[in-house]
Amino acid sequence: MELEVLRISSQEDSTNGILFDVTDGKRKFLCYTIEDEYRAVKVRGETRIPEGRYELTLRTVGGFHTRYLAKYGADWHKGMIYVNNVPNFEYILWHTGNTDESTMGCLIVGSNQTENITKKDGFVGSSVVAYKKIYPDIRDAILSGKKVYVNYIDYDFVEGKPVKVPKPKKSMAAINANAKRLLNRSGGRIG
Repeated sequence: MELEVLRISSQEDSTNGILFDVTDGKRKFLCYTIEDEYRAVKVRGETRIPEGRYELTLRTVGGFHTRYLAKYGADWHKGMIYVNNVPNFEYILWHTGNTDESTMGCLIVGSNQTENITKKDGFVGSSVVAYKKIYPDIRDAILSGKKVYVNYIDYDFVEGKPVKVPKPKKSMAAINANAKRLLNRSGGRIG
């Protein structure tokens, strides 16, 4: 299973994003996300994790696991979604919440989102609804022995960080050659 967190807006206090399932080479929307803001130098509890590809597993110890076990029951909850081997971070989980105040580097999921430009903490709503939507498929894939990965992609603008510009699918030479062919076919007339 392949997932993707596309970070779309990093502001002073939070980062808004979108979670997709890209397993079959198609981008299927799952939910909205919020996490801490980008920082060049990590500040504990105030910095999002670095972009990159990480394996997800289930973490069956800790306070979140105990609370979610009580809330959702042992038949449904089998462990917290855990992002493994994040450089300079520990215990990065996916869980419910509403703003960046609900996270210390973790990913918060929601069914709706408020932009984080005028509301600096950002906001995701209906977080439990989103969690209940995404958790079973991820849980079941992990429990079945499948590898589950997430790719965090910084698509947003961050001061001091280079902007990623998608590369065109065709080279300029191919585009120019195609334009010449079309111009020749039209007898040099455009329009």
